[in-house]
Formats: sequence, structure tokens, C-alpha cells
Amino acid sequence: MRILVLCTHNSARSQMAEGWLRHWAGRLELPAEIWSAGTEKTFVKPDAIRAMQEVGIDLSAHTSKTLYDLPDPWNFDLVLTVCDSAAENCPVYPARTQRLHVSFPDPSGKGQGAWRAVRDALGRMSEHLIRCLKQGQTPSEAELQEAAGLQQLT
Repeated sequence: MRILVLCTHNSARSQMAEGWLRHWAGRLELPAEIWSAGTEKTFVKPDAIRAMQEVGIDLSAHTSKTLYDLPDPWNFDLVLTVCDSAAENCPVYPARTQRLHVSFPDPSGKGQGAWRAVRDALGRMSEHLIRCLKQGQTPSEAELQEAAGLQQLT
């Protein structure tokens, strides 16, 4: 299974989601290739790296990428967008795939508490997604939003 997480700059939310999805896929023994990319390329934000280090997931070697930086970019089983801008631009993704969208607030410019809240919500959503995929099911966007606890962040 190949999973792609898309966000606008591939600098924070998509990077954290990639880290979490890899973590849960490994822990729950789901064979999966997990990537993240952005509609634009920038850099991975130090606050994202720091927030994930707190839970033992290392993003320090991650780089910001676009689809064109990925191997076989048009061959993903699941494309997950984690910000509204990427979801709006996702229709340009030409491959046939399953698409899911769960919008997480942008913690940029906010304190470390905001980064931790988004990190933890991404972690809960990622665990739920991987558990469902392991059982051969694809959760709905509403189920992923509920698992993330996004109502508490808005």
C-alpha cells in the first residue's frame, strides 16, 4: 500500500502526519510506503521537528518535497490532504486513487502548545487510519475527524 499526505508547503502538518503514519504502520505491522509532499516546496519547520521529537519521532532528516520529487508520484492507493488549500488543489492530481481530506489548523506562528495539539490530533487520526487499513477498511473523513478530536482545536 502506498499512502501520500499532501499539504500546501510540506513543512509542518503533512510532515508530522507522515511521521505518525510511518510510526503506526510499523507498530501495527501494516506494510505501507508512506510519503508526504506539498503543492509548493519550502522547508520543514523547526517547530514541527521539535514537537515530533517530544514523542520520539525524528523528522530532522525530512525535506520539503513536491509530487515531482517523489518516486512514482502518480501511483498512490490513498491520498490524504491535511489542509484546505491542498484539498482545493488536489483535483489536479491525475491518478485514480482514494482521496480523504481532514483539515488540521496551521500551528505556524503560535506557541509550542498549538504545535503539540496539532501533533497529537494528527497522531490520533493516523492511528485510526492505520488500524482501519490493517482491517481492510477505509474510514470516512468524518471518522478521521472524530478520531483526531478536531472539535477541540477549533
